[in-house]
Amino acid sequence: MKRTLITLAMTLSVAAPAMADLALATSKNCMACHAVDKKMVGPSYKDVAAKYAGQKDAADKLAAKIIKGGSGVWGPVPMPANTQVNEADAKKLAAWVLTQK
Repeated sequence: MKRTLITLAMTLSVAAPAMADLALATSKNCMACHAVDKKMVGPSYKDVAAKYAGQKDAADKLAAKIIKGGSGVWGPVPMPANTQVNEADAKKLAAWVLTQK
């Protein structure tokens, strides 16, 4: 029983942050243009993570794009600025996006 509880606690501690950041992405309307595993208006988060894999400053770059918007990286459709996202949430979202595999 003790081993089962420890395993359950470990599983929940790993899954909870991922779900919390998915919830944050949903609450900030990111999911209107992006999905975790398929291209919509914007690239999938898995594609973004693959593109920026191994880049030390990737989280900072993505956080800035989340707040300020950008264009030309993924095609002709620009990403609008997300003024409702503060810097802390942008960094949290960027870090989560980079964990998608």
